[in-house]
Amino acid sequence: MNVDRSVHIHPAAKLRARNVVAIASGKGGVGKTWFSITLAGALARRGRRVLLFDGDLGLANVDVQLGLTPPSDLAGVVTGRIGFAEAISSYEAGGFDILPGRSGSGSLGRLPAERVAMLRLGIVQAARQYDTVLIDLAAGLDQSVRALAATAGTALVVTTDEPTSITDAYAFVKAMLRDNPEADQRIVVNMADSQAGGFRTYETLRNAAQNFLGVAPKLAGIVRRDKLVREAIRRQTPLTIRHPNAPAAMDVDKIAGDLAI
Repeated sequence: MNVDRSVHIHPAAKLRARNVVAIASGKGGVGKTWFSITLAGALARRGRRVLLFDGDLGLANVDVQLGLTPPSDLAGVVTGRIGFAEAISSYEAGGFDILPGRSGSGSLGRLPAERVAMLRLGIVQAARQYDTVLIDLAAGLDQSVRALAATAGTALVVTTDEPTSITDAYAFVKAMLRDNPEADQRIVVNMADSQAGGFRTYETLRNAAQNFLGVAPKLAGIVRRDKLVREAIRRQTPLTIRHPNAPAAMDVDKIAGDLAI
């Protein structure tokens, strides 16, 4: 799919698709990229056509976690060398497609707003060819993160039980509410010691959002801490392939089931 550079950049509200899911976190180190990859695999196992877009524009690592050396990536798209669709690679083992970024690319991390808008247009156009498009966003709240997040009909905000993670997740919910009030925001508690502990983390975040923002994000799911996650990452293989019955894989599969409805 080639993105016509002569095309007028649509108003922000139109650069959005209901089947685009942004995966976000205010804080880094919460397992967001791992969750994105695992969710893509779980959705594919349910027969969904899935594109995973590596939206961590400056520190992309979806391809690294999958052990891939893709022939093209997002850098070619933003420089105009190739079209959006040409940068998409098939990850056959997982049954889904990826559009990889480029790790350590400072230029990608400092994209001007018009280039980010062009990426958003490419995502919206690609969403017509897939059941679900997942955007693995960078941590934080810079302009490119917020712009890409506004492309999504649903945002999954990943947090852990660390106070800084909860605080930063709250900040993301607040910013997303301002940028895209209609967005369906849901919370994923990752690396929970137990279901009960994960639910307490969710309640802390939900109560803060309800008291200060007047919204109560739903709970998308709780992913239990699982030592097999680290082993799968080290082997550069999705947990859904290497250990499909691991507790964390089953937790993500449940979230995928709710999204696939």
